[in-house]
Amino acid sequence: MSTATLTIDLDALVANWRALDARNSGETAAVVKADAYGLGMAPVARALMRAGARQFFVAVAEEGAGLREILGDSVTIHVFSGHMPGDADMIGDCALVPMLNSVEQLIRHAEALPGAPFGIQLDTGMNRLGMEPAEWQAVREIALAQSPALIMSHLACADEPDHPMNARQLAAFRAMTDGLGIPRSLANTGAVLLGPDYHFDLARPGIGVYGGAPFGDARPVVTLDIPVIQCRDLEPGESVGYGCDFVASRPTRIATVAAGYADGILRAMGPRTSLWAEDTPCPIAGRISMDLIGVDVTGLDHDPGSLRLLGAQQGIDDLADNAGTIGYEILTSLGARHARRHIGG
Repeated sequence: MSTATLTIDLDALVANWRALDARNSGETAAVVKADAYGLGMAPVARALMRAGARQFFVAVAEEGAGLREILGDSVTIHVFSGHMPGDADMIGDCALVPMLNSVEQLIRHAEALPGAPFGIQLDTGMNRLGMEPAEWQAVREIALAQSPALIMSHLACADEPDHPMNARQLAAFRAMTDGLGIPRSLANTGAVLLGPDYHFDLARPGIGVYGGAPFGDARPVVTLDIPVIQCRDLEPGESVGYGCDFVASRPTRIATVAAGYADGILRAMGPRTSLWAEDTPCPIAGRISMDLIGVDVTGLDHDPGSLRLLGAQQGIDDLADNAGTIGYEILTSLGARHARRHIGG
């Protein structure tokens, strides 16, 4: 095989969801937007449903329609983007629950699908999606008369436990929702770990389920093994790849592997990243190019058939640190050329 193999351990993924569920004092949903963070919505969602998840969150109605086809009628599917123009048929036919973000969306949903389920998203300070306090105050009684299924907001800094924004948003959420008698949701992965004050009725962990920070106890979910196309010897003074960034200072063995930035391996991670031959790190040599990466395998006593970029030795957050980004981007950038292999579940 000439493409990399991305192996997704569904048993590890389920174990992460169950561990977060055990820490949560309410019901635990699962976020499977963006093709389950790039790992395959169908196998991931089915595994989570078998584990006990009965509520799911997606970004847009099109994802919700696909998930409904996968999971059938026994689960609730929430749509973060709410009810956008042209979504009415999809929301109605697939029994989706749009999280309405504005008065405009509230009117659109009531006119197009009277009596159909919906939720409300409130803005408690992130200034991204949701009704602001004054807007919510103006329409609250009208919205409540239509029996929303859920009221939610989203924390901006839940992965920083001591950030004062967490307490400010919690207070704002309580001020906007206390006493309404409607199920509430505030907690993402980070907020599950912040403790019961943030849990409310429904938590919706995402990145922690997939093995990422801030869930430090998460089991690794993905491995990425990249085949070696060719190995060659360099004499001192010879260079590798574009720009001659890597120049051999000693006799050097270089393996060229079949992946690059077109496969979501970000160029910025190159100078700080190694690939692994079992327990031996092999540093990247030169620039990551579109389809190829040079790797210094001088320290090995053999030419490897493949090298591992993601696995037990180096996880998504390690690569994120190397690239100056976050684990979410590492996962969701992994390209379509990788052959995806799901195990367990």
